[in-house]
Parts: sequence; C-alpha cells; structure tokens
Amino acid sequence: MVRKEFMVEEISKLMKNYDSIRNIAIIAHVHHGKTTLTDSLLARAGLISKTVAGDALYTNYEAIEKDRKMTIKSADISLGFDYKDKSYIINLIDTPGHVDFGGHVTRSMRAVDGAVLVVDPVEMIMPQTETVLKQALKEKVKPILFVNKVDRLINELRLTPEQTYQRLLDLVGKVNYLIEQFAPPEFAEKWKVSVEGNSVAFGSAYDKWAVSKTIMEKYHITFKDVFNYFTSGRENELQNVAPVDEATLSMVVDNLPNPKVAQPYRIPQIWHGDVQSEDGKAMVAVDFNAKTNIVVFGITYDQHSGEVAIGRVFSGSAKKGVELHVSGKNQMQKIQQVGVYMGPDRVPVDEVPAGNIATIVGLRDLTIGDTLSENIIEPFDPIKHYSKPVVTKAIEAKDSRDTMKLIEALRELSKEDPTIQAEINQETGEHLVSGMGELHLEIIETKIKDDFGIQIISGEPIVLYNETIESKAGPVESKTPNRHTKFYLTVEPLPAALQKAIDDGTLNEGKPKGQAAVETMVKCGLDRNIAKNAVEIYNRCILTDVTHGVQYINEVMENVIVGFEEAIKDGPLARQKVAGVLVSIVDAVIHEDPVHRGPAQVIPSIRNGVYAALLEAGVSLLEPKMNYEITIPQDYMSDVINFLQGKRGVVVEIKQDREQVIIKAKLPVADTLKNFSNDLRSLTQGRVLWAMETAGYEKVPTQIQDSIVREIRKRKGVPEEPPKPNDFLVS
Repeated sequence: MVRKEFMVEEISKLMKNYDSIRNIAIIAHVHHGKTTLTDSLLARAGLISKTVAGDALYTNYEAIEKDRKMTIKSADISLGFDYKDKSYIINLIDTPGHVDFGGHVTRSMRAVDGAVLVVDPVEMIMPQTETVLKQALKEKVKPILFVNKVDRLINELRLTPEQTYQRLLDLVGKVNYLIEQFAPPEFAEKWKVSVEGNSVAFGSAYDKWAVSKTIMEKYHITFKDVFNYFTSGRENELQNVAPVDEATLSMVVDNLPNPKVAQPYRIPQIWHGDVQSEDGKAMVAVDFNAKTNIVVFGITYDQHSGEVAIGRVFSGSAKKGVELHVSGKNQMQKIQQVGVYMGPDRVPVDEVPAGNIATIVGLRDLTIGDTLSENIIEPFDPIKHYSKPVVTKAIEAKDSRDTMKLIEALRELSKEDPTIQAEINQETGEHLVSGMGELHLEIIETKIKDDFGIQIISGEPIVLYNETIESKAGPVESKTPNRHTKFYLTVEPLPAALQKAIDDGTLNEGKPKGQAAVETMVKCGLDRNIAKNAVEIYNRCILTDVTHGVQYINEVMENVIVGFEEAIKDGPLARQKVAGVLVSIVDAVIHEDPVHRGPAQVIPSIRNGVYAALLEAGVSLLEPKMNYEITIPQDYMSDVINFLQGKRGVVVEIKQDREQVIIKAKLPVADTLKNFSNDLRSLTQGRVLWAMETAGYEKVPTQIQDSIVREIRKRKGVPEEPPKPNDFLVS
C-alpha cells in the first residue's frame, strides 16, 4: 500500500499545474453507488487494495456510516493519478444521496467544477437524482454520467441486449433533458452527455467493470460482448477487459474542466464583485501569485486543532502565516496550518495554491459560506440551502451536569451542518433541534451520544409549520410602551415569484444590495417604489420603509429591523415562523429625544404592530409536504393508494413499468412521522421501493387548522386560545 504522506508529496508538486487538476463531486440518489464507485478510484490511486474496492466503502469512514451503509456527510479526498503519460490531481468529494443530507451536496457544489452523476438504470431518474443535478447546474458545475448496476437489468429484469440498450438510451435522453432544462443557457447544448463524447459510461462499480468510448476503443469490447460474458458465466472477467477505474478516470480527465477553464465562467456566477478589479481578475485567471481569496464550504472539528475550515482557493495560496479578512468581521486572522484531506485523515502541506481545495487551521468563529481574503472584497454569494428544516425534537441531557456539554455539541454540529437548527425553549429549558427529517434527527442524536459521549432524553418529532396571510391589512397604529412614538404598518402577501426568487438564491436574504436587487423585486411583481425602499429580507418576508419626511426614522431603523425579525421568527397565531409577507412602514411619529426611542421601546412596538396587522389580515398555517415516488408490484396498487389517501396524500401520477407500478404522490410531513415506513412495508410484504424530495409548504386544510394551532400553543406553554389583534396594541 502506498503511504499517504508520499502520495501527498507527489500531489503537492502538481498543485500549480492547472491542466492536471480536476475538482469533482460524485453525486446521486441514495444507494445508487457513489461510494462504491469512489472506491475504485481510490484503488487506482493506490490508497486501498483493488481487491477490497467496492466493499471497503472507504469514504464512509464514520462508524455511523459503516453501520448504516449510507453516506451521511461529504468526504473530501485528494488523489494522484497517471493517465496517458501525464500526472493528474483529482480533488474528489463523495456526497450523500439521501434527501435529509442534501445540504452537504449544496455546499460541495461551491467547491467543484465537475460532477459524476451516478444513476441506477432499474430505478432510473429518482427525485434526488434530479435535485442534485439541478444543484450542480445552478453553480455551473459540468456533469458527466456513470450508469451503475447495469448487471441488474440483465440478472433481475432479464432484459434482452436490445431492451437493455434501449433502456440505457432512454436514461441518457432523460439526463440530457434535465441538462437542457436546468443548465445555464450557454451550456445547455455543450454539456449534454453522450457515449460518443466519452461523457457516459455503463457498468457495475461493485463488480469493477464499465464500458465507455475509451474502453471500447482500447480493449476492443462492445456492449454485445458484455452480454456474452454474462450468458457464459464469465462476468467476473469483465473487470480485466473493461476496468471501471479507467473508464471513470478517462471521462473525468477528458470531459471535466480544470480550474483555468472553469473559473472564468464560474466566478461571475458565484461572486458579484467587480471582475475587472485586482481580485476579480486574479480569481478569473486562477493566479496563485495574487492576493488570496477562499470560500469556506465545510467546517469540521479536530480534538487537537479545534475548528478546521475546508475551502476552495480561488486565487493566491493558502499557507501558514497568511493573514486573511473573514467576511462580516473586522479583524484579520492568521493561518496556522494548511493541508489536504485523504478521507478521514488531514495531511499537512506547505501550501495549497489557487484552483485546489485546502484545509485551514487557525481561523476562529467561521461559518459555512464565509469569504476569506487578503484584501477586503465583496463576499461570495451565500451558499443557499434549498430545503429548510421541517421536523423538530426536544432533547435534554439525561444528567443536568452535561447541559453545557450538550450546548457545545449542538453548536459544533450546527456549524458543520447549517441545515441543523438548535435553540433553547425559554419556557421549558429544553433544546429544540430541527432537521430535514426523522433520519436527520436520528443521526444527530446518535452523534451526540457516540461522538460527544452525552446521554440524552428526546421527545417525539414535531412538524415545523409556517404562518402566512392571503389578504392585505392596515395601516395598524402601534405605539411604543411609553406611548411617545407611533408606527403605522401594513401587511400584504408577497408575490409567489418573489418568494421563489428568495428561495432559489436569486435574491439574497439580509439588506437588499444595489440596483440588481431592486430590478429582481420589480420583475417578480413588487411595486418599484416599495422595492427601492426595501430594507430587509428575512425568511421569505420583506420589510420596506415607504414613509416620507419622517424625522429620526433612519436613527431607529436598526431596532425596527430587529422588531420585524422577531415577529417573523415567532408568529402570532401558533408561534411558528412567518413566511411570504410584505411588511411596510407607511408612516411614523418618532420622539425627538433618543432616550424615549431606544431598543426597549421600538422593538416591541414593531413586533406587536406586525402581529396585530397579520391577525387583522387573517393568518393561515402552512405545512411542509414531501413528494414521494413509490414503486410496487401492481397487485398492491389499490391498497397503497388507499393507504396514501388515508395519510392526506394526493396521488399525482401513476405509471406502469412492466410488472411494476410507480405512484407519485404528495403527502404532508405531519402524517408520515409515525410508522409510515413500517406500515408501507407491511402493506406490500416488503416489496416496495420509495424515494422522496421536499415539495415546499402548502396551506393546512381549514377544518383542521384550529386544532393544530391549539395543540402547538399548548405545547409551547402559551394560552390555547389564539390571540386577537387588539391583544398586541397599546391603547
């Protein structure tokens, strides 16, 4: 076995040779074979033995991943290869495929220039396949296709060579349809995958064989020959005449871009600073002699080194002693150590130049998405997570002496994975931990117990609802507690197009910046005067100041924003987040003495004014929903449809695929929390496959809203009777 230190030494020598660098991610739906495929590349690089590749699942190095045989966090690894008499570095990220861990895929896309999309041809394009491909294309990450588990078509579905070929052709067509639909317009045609272009391979990662244009030409093997190997019982020999590692490596090297090619079109996509500035030109040119600019896309903790940042270096070099600004903070911080990841191990190196992925030690209080730069520059676009936490559990330390340890553990976990949200319930003292689903919360609990050694007590999972309005209300007069200042507020629904723009990252949360933000809001249906005066975007809600000639309004605006955010964070009806609302300050009378218009006066006045206006407009609850794709033998179709409808599910589509039926349905998360998986398996005698993806929020049926509201209010320790607008207004 090759020593990692030796490998890293060789890799370090190539880090400034841009033609030799590929930054890639392996992406797929869960259990389609990403980690198995990664094993073969690791074996070719000499990191593991070829005989254990496929079984080792090397990048699933955490105990919890090995136990569940599932990737739950992205794993970074830098590999060295020789190919066609030239040496290459592949900085590879093996990403999770389960919908609950999709945030890891989102973050990884910021770091890479290319992606290997892995698809099982029996299951075809699953919901998460489409989701991860869309995420890649949004960040201008070029895809190639590896069709895995082709042996299943032959052994399980018993397809003929002609039927197999047609199915694979259909799959390539469907992938290209998605690329055409979601790729940036200038790449919609160029990035389509094809066997002829050596951007498609078919094979079995587990059995270590694959055919592609390169393999067919070099080893003189055809797809028909593959069938002959199977029919004659010699499929084990395929790995010798069609090696999967060579097929994959040739696709990556020949078809995925190096940093010098990718950064000129990726930088304007993910950074909205001036590309003609010193730093802009340096990043576009991947100049390692320029000032350093890095984006943090991952954070881990090391018991010896503390916080470790993982970042893509876009210009300059990450090396010991370099002082960097952290976006949003004033002080400079000095790098103490840099390195590269080799799976579970972080190996120190002298420097990591532009175009590569680095681990950085010595910087404090970082968050994922931070921009690290020698010069103060416009920060990179925030890394936008497409799904929000929808399920919550209350947890507490079994031993009260571990409470502080639990707080620290939750802080670390939510730093590593921003899709985890943790807060303390002020009424009960419990820690409320929110995640993407039940599995996500289960993994968090396991990590707290196993990694941090804290025994905990946890409650039942709880669904996170949103509050919204469907009509306009106001102006509502809201006085400060001392009655010296008055604000007049209106609320109205935010246009759906504008909510979508905030969701997909076209419009960033926080203070709207520049004319581009104004034009986006106008294009999405907002009045230009309102858009020009927008002061804050938060949780798909917008605060705007459309007052005229009001004295001191600018001096209290910071507290106005705090009051607005407090109201949105904890709505009036059921103490759930508010979404999809435009709050306008239309007039105000502000006391001239600053003593009488401080935070203690302004914040509650704005918060309560928003509450009163929302209740006057009529608040509705929105519940999270999931799209399910369920594959079953057709004999079970009627029972499964009845089961889904009993869960308030809506069947969207039913398709026949030979003896199988594929049911697409939309279900509320609340009705799938308890025993859904077990009941579905029991109903079909275990003969069921399903996949799911988030479907956003929809209005709760009117007939059940009141009972849900009362149940939530009771749980939160507030009076069950919902409040009235006057309850929040000072008379």
